[in-house]
Amino acid sequence: MGSVTTRVCPYGRPLKTYRLEKDMHMRNYDFTPLYRSTVGFDRLASMLDIALTADAGTNTYPPYNIEKAGEDKYRITVAVSGFSEDELNVEMREGQLVIAAKKAEVANDQITYLHRGIAQRAFEKRFQLADHVRPVGAESSEGLLHIDLVREVPEALKPRKIEIANASMINGKTTQKVTESRAIEA
Repeated sequence: MGSVTTRVCPYGRPLKTYRLEKDMHMRNYDFTPLYRSTVGFDRLASMLDIALTADAGTNTYPPYNIEKAGEDKYRITVAVSGFSEDELNVEMREGQLVIAAKKAEVANDQITYLHRGIAQRAFEKRFQLADHVRPVGAESSEGLLHIDLVREVPEALKPRKIEIANASMINGKTTQKVTESRAIEA
């Protein structure tokens, strides 16, 4: 099994350190502290939670590659041999790229398979896309579906230099000292 060591932090709170042996694997992660101390990262924490709690035996059909083609360019390649372009569907849905395929039913009583090893079963593959990543095109050739993605950061989120004005400059306008003279009524 593993061992638990308890120490005290400088503020007097107990700290527990968990040490796992080689053959032990930690399967549950608690993201509660992340939810308590951050604002606006709930989507990221949910994605991590889903990814880490997913079953290790998840469906790997069809095989796929994810490539980084440049600084802000990506490509997903999915093996879709046996499917025509009409039987494939690629769409963006709630920040996810969804690739689905369903073979059209063909009533062919004349073919008797002795061995059927070519998988042509229906599938749906989902890819969670980061903010500002969107698909720009898809093409199917030689049994592979290529989907090109690009990350486009809006101008409002790009770094920009802010000029520092001196004391006589406010809102880009030169200020002038205004002196008032008041007449003293006698």
